[in-house]
Order: sequence, then structure tokens, then C-alpha cells
Amino acid sequence: MRRRHRRRHHAPHNHHPYPHQNGEAVALRAPTPTRPTLTRRVIRPIGLVVALAALAVCALLSVTVGAKPIPATDVWAALTDYNGGYDHDVIRTLRVPRTIIGVFVGAALGMAGALMQALTRNPLAEPGILGINSGAAAAVVIAVFLFGLSGSGLVWPAFIGAALAAVAVYALGSRGRASATPVRLALAGTALAAVLQGLIYGVIVLNDFVFDRIRFWQVGSLTGRDLDLFWQVAPFLVVGVLLTLALGPSLNAIALGDDLAATLGARIPLIRAGTAVAVILLCGAATAAAGPIWFVGLIIPHAARVVTGPDQRWMLPYSAVLGAILLTAADTVGRVILPGSELEVGIITAFVGAPLFIALVRSRKMAQL
Repeated sequence: MRRRHRRRHHAPHNHHPYPHQNGEAVALRAPTPTRPTLTRRVIRPIGLVVALAALAVCALLSVTVGAKPIPATDVWAALTDYNGGYDHDVIRTLRVPRTIIGVFVGAALGMAGALMQALTRNPLAEPGILGINSGAAAAVVIAVFLFGLSGSGLVWPAFIGAALAAVAVYALGSRGRASATPVRLALAGTALAAVLQGLIYGVIVLNDFVFDRIRFWQVGSLTGRDLDLFWQVAPFLVVGVLLTLALGPSLNAIALGDDLAATLGARIPLIRAGTAVAVILLCGAATAAAGPIWFVGLIIPHAARVVTGPDQRWMLPYSAVLGAILLTAADTVGRVILPGSELEVGIITAFVGAPLFIALVRSRKMAQL
């Protein structure tokens, strides 16, 4: 008995199920995210300034480059001293609205992609995973088919369709006793998108009028967009951006896992609901303005993560700026890549995004998921 008692007395403390301090048990603490290194803390703000400068250059090229190149001095004169000439009309009525919409649509898609990947903890997630793009496109097709709407009249149908699709996905994903987990939402979104795409193609094939009205919108295009269209979607974009930036710290907690996030005080259902609302606002407004544009929301967060790391407080602003750069640059390239013709921005982003997506899937880190 003495030997057994002696072994218990001299047992090392690190075998005890609870940590000790000064002979008393203390409560377990949830691990906190590692603090960024000094190099990353310096690179993040500098990189954001560089990205903003690159966006300014892309916006300038978007206004000056086209079927007819226009010098920057003439662009400035058109904005400050309008004379009614042809070049000034092109700048004020075509290129400037197109550039503004491209910047905001690219930023919205980039932030929406970062939100989706953070919420689902899936590096291959993108805004279409909730069926939002398909819902907006289906609503536009129905509005054109039933009411003959076009142009700015398609904004509200697209936005309502995106919102209804998101609500339907959440309802399908939360049926039964299980909660609306990211996996269930992804499966519900994929199923709903397949059904809506079948509806869209069926109407387009059977109705030439609908096909002529939405063929460029369906591909994803900035051609012919005006400032009236931008002002219709601007309130939704602004609210979506502000809500997204406010969600950054909460998404950092979600990245640690639901159980650990709950112990840190995160309100998981509220965070998920807020993220869903932000995605609806951003993607609905972007799709209404420029049509369903793919791969921006998938690729941009990975590019931002190279500089920012996993911190959503930095990744979300980076995703906005990089998304705007990608879309305005793709739109500018589409104007000059084919002499005498123009490729829509949705086609350019597909050419850029598809190879990067394949490389991402084939990467070693992705193979381990």
C-alpha cells in the first residue's frame, strides 16, 4: 500500500486532466488565432495601397482604351469641360458608367466569394453555391418572357430572384431535425441551381424574343450599362459592403470551428444569417447590373489570402479591391483582343478563371482536404 500511495504521490502533474497553477486547477482556455508576424503586419497596409493604385490605373485604362483610343487629357476635358463632341459623349455616356459599374460589380463579387469561403470553410466555394446567380437569371428570363422588360427594368426582377433563391436554399437546407449546416446548404444550392438552369434554357430555346433580349446579359457583360442602372443597385451594394466589413471579426471566430467559436461568445446563427444577407445583397445587385459572372468570387479570395493570411478583417477589403481590378482589366482586354469586335467580360473571366481553378483543384493542399 505504501508503494502504491508513493507512486500516486509522485505522479507527474501533466497527466492530470486539468492544468494546474500554484497547486490549483484552472479553467481551460480556447486557443486564440496566432498573431501575424511583423512582416505581414507591414505588408498588409502597403499591399492594400499598391492594390488601390493598380485599381486607379485599371480604371484609367478602362476609360481611355477601346475601339477608338482616347488620350487621358481628353478624358479629363470631357469630365470637367464638356463640349458635346463625339469623344466626350463616348466618355461620359459609355465608358465612365461602364468603368464605375465594373469596379463596384468586381468588388461585390470578390467580397461575396470571400464570405462564402469563410462561412462554408470550403476553398472551392463561390457565390453560385447558394443558387443566387441562377435565381437572378431565372427571374430575369421570366420577367422578359411575361412582361417584355429590358435594360434597367431587369434590376428588380434579378434582385428579387436572387433573394428568393437564397431563401429557398436555406429552407431546403434546414428541413428536418438537422440544422442548416454549410454542407446541407451547398447541396440544396446545387440542386436548386440545376433546376433553375433547366428552366432558363427551356425558355430561351423555345422563345427567340427572350433569347435576343438577354443573350448578352446571360453571358455577363458591362456593355451598354448606364449610370441610371448603377444608381438603382448602389444602395444594395453599399449596405452589402458595410455589412460584410462588419462581419470580419466574427468570421475569424467561425474559422476556428462552430464549437470553439461558441465558447468564444460568437452567435453562430446570427453570423450565418448576416453572411447570407450580405451575399444576397452583393451578388443580387452585381448580377442585376452585369449578369452572372463566374470565377471572380472563386479566384479572388485565394489571391488575397496570399498577402493577408486567414484574417478576414484584411481579406475582405483586399478581395474587394482585387475583384474590381480583375473585372475592369478583363473588360478592357475584351475590347481590344479581337480587332473590330468585342468579347464580353464574362468570357474573359472564364478564360482566366478556369485554368486557375484547375490548378487550385490539382494543388497538393487541396488534395489533402
